[in-house]
Amino acid sequence: MTVTTPFDPVRPLMGVEEEYLVVDPRTREVVPRAGQVVRRAAEELGEQVCTEITRFQVEAKTPPCAEPAGLERELRRMRDAVAAAARAEGLAVVASGTPVLGEAVPPPITEDSRYDLGIENYRALHDEQAICAGHVHVHLPDRERVPLVCNHLRPWLPALIALMANSPFWTGRDTGYAGWRVLSWGKWPVAGPPPYLEGLGHYESVVAGLTASGALVDPATVFWDARPSHRLPTVEVRVSDVPASAAESVLLALLVRALVTVSLERVEAGDPGPRVTGELLRVAYWRAARDGLDGHGVDPHTGRAVPVAEIVEGLLEHVRPALVGSGDLETVMRGWRWLRAAGSGAARQRAALKARGSFEGVVDDLVERFRA
Repeated sequence: MTVTTPFDPVRPLMGVEEEYLVVDPRTREVVPRAGQVVRRAAEELGEQVCTEITRFQVEAKTPPCAEPAGLERELRRMRDAVAAAARAEGLAVVASGTPVLGEAVPPPITEDSRYDLGIENYRALHDEQAICAGHVHVHLPDRERVPLVCNHLRPWLPALIALMANSPFWTGRDTGYAGWRVLSWGKWPVAGPPPYLEGLGHYESVVAGLTASGALVDPATVFWDARPSHRLPTVEVRVSDVPASAAESVLLALLVRALVTVSLERVEAGDPGPRVTGELLRVAYWRAARDGLDGHGVDPHTGRAVPVAEIVEGLLEHVRPALVGSGDLETVMRGWRWLRAAGSGAARQRAALKARGSFEGVVDDLVERFRA
């Protein structure tokens, strides 16, 4: 997401990165052929598509967009190009946070000197790295403000996990969770919700200490779910599973943009953000990953277990002024109504298992839904 446009505090530019899994359409298992898919897709997408840490994964990213309609067009074009490239190679791609079928542990790692350093440092933590997330970047060139904005984002990250939960299965087993990827990813030393930060200087000193401790290979391995991008003038929110559809990615991006907009306004008014404890956020993450949209979550402000829908409604009320200002309120409310009726990506995967009677049927359903 290269940004050259001046900053717009009402409708800042947004961009989405999505990770997909490559599957064999005959066996429905994940296969380590992402490199072939990326090379072919790059003929249309160029640098918008690349490999990821495992050879099961493809990563694609949109250019910066201001309008939700433009973002959705870019997401659909991106998914169409990746799906067509996979078909040309006799393969398919799916948007799922975890592999439904296949021998995924340990995954084949993409050849790269940086990944070699990571393997040396993190070792068996890579065993469950065949996981796919959706990342949203929001233009925020004032880097001094980003850590304080992240303080305001922290309490709402579990709600985003529940909304986009799309990883109920792991290699032929129902985990009992809606978002198993979150639990798998949470094992890493610098992952999950960011700490409460006093400002950019505090952020940089924490990162320096983590680097000195050996917990980081480089600045890109600060894997907190909300962070200053190490390469772009953006705040990056990377908390959710890869959304099941392009429309859900748009919903996620609009909510994140609205959260950033509201948070920036509060920071500029002198509010450094609520001091929600890391212990409470950890529990809220767990409950959001377990229940998704179908049960209860933990209100990170009070610690009470409440219906997830109530937490999401609270999020929508929190960001309503920003959605009204950007003109995105009706788009977001329409997306939320649809999601409540259709169920999360995890619920739809489980519905496909029930309807089709096998995990192979789940993969078929994911392949069909990839561009829908």
